[in-house]
Amino acid sequence: MDNLNDAIQKLKLTAADGTSDNVEGCLDCLLQALAQNNAETSLKVQESGILQVFPRFLSPHCSCAAKVANIIAEIAKNEFMRNSCVDTALIPPLVQLLNNRDQEVLLQTGRALGNICYDSHALQAQLINMGVIPTLVQLLGIHSEHTALTEMCLVAFGNLAEIESSKEQFASTKIADELVKLFKKQTEHEKKEMIFEVLAPLAEHDVIKLQLVDAGLVDCLLQLVQETVDSNKDDDISELKTASDLMVLLLLGDESMQKLFDAGKGSVFQKVLSWLPSNNHQLQLAGALAIANFARNDGNCIHMVEIGIVQKLLDLLDRHVEEGNVTVQHAALSALRNLAIPVLNKAKMLSAGVAEQVLKFLKSEMPPVQFKLLGTLRMLIDAQAEAADKLGKNIKLVERLVEWCDAKDHAGVMGESNRLLSALIRHSKSKDVVKAIVQSGGVKHLVTMATSEHVIMQNEALVALGLIAALELGTAEQDLENAKLVEILHKLISDDSSAPEIKYNSMIMICTIMGSELLRKEAQNMPFKEIVSKLRRHENKLVAQQALVTEQRLVIES
Repeated sequence: MDNLNDAIQKLKLTAADGTSDNVEGCLDCLLQALAQNNAETSLKVQESGILQVFPRFLSPHCSCAAKVANIIAEIAKNEFMRNSCVDTALIPPLVQLLNNRDQEVLLQTGRALGNICYDSHALQAQLINMGVIPTLVQLLGIHSEHTALTEMCLVAFGNLAEIESSKEQFASTKIADELVKLFKKQTEHEKKEMIFEVLAPLAEHDVIKLQLVDAGLVDCLLQLVQETVDSNKDDDISELKTASDLMVLLLLGDESMQKLFDAGKGSVFQKVLSWLPSNNHQLQLAGALAIANFARNDGNCIHMVEIGIVQKLLDLLDRHVEEGNVTVQHAALSALRNLAIPVLNKAKMLSAGVAEQVLKFLKSEMPPVQFKLLGTLRMLIDAQAEAADKLGKNIKLVERLVEWCDAKDHAGVMGESNRLLSALIRHSKSKDVVKAIVQSGGVKHLVTMATSEHVIMQNEALVALGLIAALELGTAEQDLENAKLVEILHKLISDDSSAPEIKYNSMIMICTIMGSELLRKEAQNMPFKEIVSKLRRHENKLVAQQALVTEQRLVIES
């Protein structure tokens, strides 16, 4: 049957009278026409209204279901046809066909659904709600030897896994076991890449992370790294990067991370340690990121410092000081920052020379490196007076911090710079450190920090400013006035939304600045007494007590 129009009319008549005469020939004619000119034939199909009769041929018992699904897959390659396929209710019968046992029916059905829902999150979400995920996972297990069907399932998983609502459904299936089994059998780069494209979005889900670890994915990844690490082939370099990135992703889940750490005895933990001294930048990066992830637990951090990981990270950083790899610098600094969080580690890391090594990156112009550098130093000096004193007297560091406090394009760097300035003062309580920060122009930034939207930063700023006022008020008073400190203190204690600790520290500050004639005069011109008098009845006892003390001081100075 050569004539396309005749074939279309024949199909419509067949559907109307319930017969099935020569349906196969009509469908073959349609497929042939689509192969010759897909877009033009699809338009004829749309205009003819024949799509409305297709659901009849998508019955599980219909012998031509595979051909009809194939036709739908072909016409749905055209974007202008997809809405017509949806409007004529082709999706529900296609979904039902996924329960068929015939491999050709399954293959064409999967293609049809994939093409109809291509690039449409709404339609893909509809498929998820109709329960296609468990069905497809089951199909992958049953037909894992059928290459085309396997690829169809992987393409579908790759698309569906991008939708957040799919993750819970995937987690309730055996997707991890099936993907790992499939991965172990692959020798071709393209096939491995297809599986990786499914694994990456799925591995963002904590439950699936653990399932993948339990299914043995980690051993596959380690094996792949070992096979590709010394290769210069593009495919091998790509696989090495993907495998090591996926390994790091698996460590982002708390349960999967602890399982792989295994009290420091885990094979993965042991393996990533050997990546740090590697000459391969990708492995260095993955190794440092893995350590940073293992270091999200205090017990792990303490163990890692005890077994000498700090020196391995310092050696790695040393190799990247001059013209170094920025991603490796960032990852190694992230690991050091996390390791410095437990109190037990700080003194040991300072003794190992971490601060000195980190300071070598002060010249970096890369915000991610600056951010981690600042965080590492701030963690190291927490409650370490001697270290805070030494760093606070480092004029190059203080001047760089003051410069970064103006990094308005990089909020993270700006915030960390302010916090480190404050920390140097709070932990050293040193007049020399205060002088260095005042002389470098740091006071105005600390006053601005007191207006932060984050209570913790406001508080850190006020405590640091209180120490500046207590230790070097004469040196700092002009900067404090220029930064409008008195006006800001007035706002902080009068604002009902200010946290109790902010009101408390603001009032301590008010008392302290009374020692400066310049600032005292400014304070006397503002209605502090009225506000403080009200705060004597504050529900927080410390605030109420400090209000009484502050009121008395204001009366004496008036």
